[in-house]
Amino acid sequence: MHFAISGISTDVGKTIVSAIFCQAYGFEYWKPIQSGTISDDDTATIRDFVSDPKTHPCSVLLKEPLSPHAAAAIEGVVINPDTIKIPTSNHLLVEMAGGLMVPINDNGYLYSDFLVQHNLPTVLVSRHYLGSINHTLLSVELLKQLNIPLLGIIFVGAENKSTEEAILKNANVDVYHRIPIAETLSKSFIAKEAESLKKSLFSKILNE
Repeated sequence: MHFAISGISTDVGKTIVSAIFCQAYGFEYWKPIQSGTISDDDTATIRDFVSDPKTHPCSVLLKEPLSPHAAAAIEGVVINPDTIKIPTSNHLLVEMAGGLMVPINDNGYLYSDFLVQHNLPTVLVSRHYLGSINHTLLSVELLKQLNIPLLGIIFVGAENKSTEEAILKNANVDVYHRIPIAETLSKSFIAKEAESLKKSLFSKILNE
């Protein structure tokens, strides 16, 4: 199975969620485009906190922590999505960057287009903040319009019952799970949350 981890925005916890899914179900990890390599390396994070992970190299590495189209422009790089090939794997998790509408290049190609092109169903990561209901429901609506299957929603952070109920009801989503924010990120935290994830409805979907 191939699927993507997508977010409602940047810095919502996609890489940690990816680590937990990889730990729980043994998925191989791939991030097609990594920007901000001066200070950030999500593939290294997976290797550091997942037991015996299998990772695939990023297809595009960009130095500046910006949207790929902007980071690429600074380096004089032209990102051609057709040259980005999904690694050969029957069990692959693909981590997107930023939100669904983040541009990959200056030709109108967005991360949502990547999901459509490669037929990738997605798990949507939502982190609680003022405005997250709107951002989450807009993301869900876009997925529906593009016929991208939504596997479920991961809420990141402490429980916010009112927010979560509003999102689930209006998005008409039954599959969800909550992951807390770690005080200190560690392998034990990832392992503990992976065991919790295995008890969720995601196990039924991902093992079908």
